[in-house]
Amino acid sequence: MPHPRRRNARRLSATVLTATAVVLSPLLAGCGDGAGGEEDLTRQRLDWKDCPAPSPAQGGGASPSPLPGGDAWQCATMKAPLDWDRPDGDTIGLALIRARASGGENRRIGSLVFNFGGPGGSGVTTLPAFGQDYAQLRTRYDLVGFDPRGVGRSAPVRCLDDRRLDAYFQQDATPDDGTERAELLKNTREFNAACEKNSQKILPHVRTTDAARDMDLMRQVLGDDKLHYFGISYGTELGAVYAHLFPKKVGRAVFDAVVDPTQTSEQGALGQAEGFQRALDNYAEDCASKAEGCPVGNTAQDVEDRIARLLKDLDARPIPGIFPRELTQTAATNGIAQALYSKDFWEYLTAGLAQAYDGDGQMLMMLSDSMNGRGRNGEYSSLTAANVAINCADDKPRYDTAYVQRKLPEFRRASGLFGDHLAWGMLGCTGWPVKGAADRPDVGAPGAPPILVIGNTGDPATPYEGARKMADALGEGVGVHLTYRGEGHGAYGSKNKCVRDAVNGYLLDGKVPAADTVCS
Repeated sequence: MPHPRRRNARRLSATVLTATAVVLSPLLAGCGDGAGGEEDLTRQRLDWKDCPAPSPAQGGGASPSPLPGGDAWQCATMKAPLDWDRPDGDTIGLALIRARASGGENRRIGSLVFNFGGPGGSGVTTLPAFGQDYAQLRTRYDLVGFDPRGVGRSAPVRCLDDRRLDAYFQQDATPDDGTERAELLKNTREFNAACEKNSQKILPHVRTTDAARDMDLMRQVLGDDKLHYFGISYGTELGAVYAHLFPKKVGRAVFDAVVDPTQTSEQGALGQAEGFQRALDNYAEDCASKAEGCPVGNTAQDVEDRIARLLKDLDARPIPGIFPRELTQTAATNGIAQALYSKDFWEYLTAGLAQAYDGDGQMLMMLSDSMNGRGRNGEYSSLTAANVAINCADDKPRYDTAYVQRKLPEFRRASGLFGDHLAWGMLGCTGWPVKGAADRPDVGAPGAPPILVIGNTGDPATPYEGARKMADALGEGVGVHLTYRGEGHGAYGSKNKCVRDAVNGYLLDGKVPAADTVCS
């Protein structure tokens, strides 16, 4: 589970559950000639066209299906400065997608920009995949997604090729001795060196502050006086950084599955260990309570004990996964974590565990592949490369093996299952060629309008406590905290009526929910 600090709000994609035809299309070169300055870029006109099939860096697959009523999704490329400190210099292209508002021009508020998290997730592919979830919001907004810089079709970060990524994800991510520790560190350094070799020009310019400035340019190019925004997971941090930089330009904004802005990368990893353990406990209790019985354990403790034994056995003896790859301890742990992102996926976790106990690792490996951005054809999206690049550009701390070893007992107390993986993941930025920006992001946004901040009590990846910290950090009168007592990563996607009414009421009608509203 390398580079774990911020995981996006990914759900199981069609590449996990069905075979996906990937259309090979060339990646954008990324950098162009000078554009004549930031002022000129605000006046650019976007050339909206029918969307092509996603590129391999976006995850592959088919072009997005038409919207209800037959309208097509439209795609365009926006120019932005490569270096925001030199706006007259080289430019990069940022890939955008939109669905025009369905309720008529008289009811249209403007654009609603989405970021689904990661960092590293392609908004151009994610928005149409789940666009129906936002149909009500589309009655008054153009729905807009984008690939942030370094992602998908927006000057993607490239590191290892697909064959070497397969080997990278087969490595033992929880070393037990000096030889294994040295191997993990060597693999990490080789990965990071490949990123520098293949993406040297973009790496210094993928910080969250850069993406926030891109969003303000996007706001102007889209013709909006204010940025209306829906951020999920890492997208909440991006939105908060935007609010800090441009408080007077914030429109109606919602943060769901909220990153804790007060934590260092180490504290974030420890919080995730606690969050995934809490989600695993809830899964085990749910499975054991079913009237028809639980096929992977008689009691909640039995479910977790059997998982622990499986992972210990896999450390010594992997089992067949998806040929020719084997299901290793690392891949199985990734697969389990992926299934805990949503209660809807618990049935896949049960099936995957049952198969693994019978010596078949295919289902858990499919879940692990989804976590890592691997398609069924063996091609990887830019997800992992971009995730590492953005995290390492943002986060100042760098950790070594001796430090991780000292911290292992604390991580193991947080989670016997996930603690080691998340602790050793702190090595991810070792030898990274770009200095990290800060210990924590600046998110104070005095003068901004209310921002709705939603925490889910059962969230494994962005634990519930972070939402309150974010609401407080945004500032008095800005952060409006809402609690959802549920399971999974995020709240709006659960379709809970109370959450939906609160979010839709604010975004569509400007009705700010009462602070500390609780939805069950």
